[in-house]
Amino acid sequence: CASCHGKTGLGDGSKAAQLDTQPSDFTKAAFQSQSDGSLFFKVSEGREDMPGFKKKIPEQDDIWSLVNFMRTLKK
Repeated sequence: CASCHGKTGLGDGSKAAQLDTQPSDFTKAAFQSQSDGSLFFKVSEGREDMPGFKKKIPEQDDIWSLVNFMRTLKK
């Protein structure tokens, strides 16, 4: 996640500039307003430049843990 979304979730990771779409800033209201299910789906299946991670993170509980972590970054 950090390579694109940055260490603090601001969307400023080292690979962010190489992408066609700006990675989401996890701290912004627009991101935080998404449902948990939507975030789970996007992590699992991917979206635009972002690949899906269901093969790298096969345990659904681990993906839910990521969703819960993203929620802690709300400002």
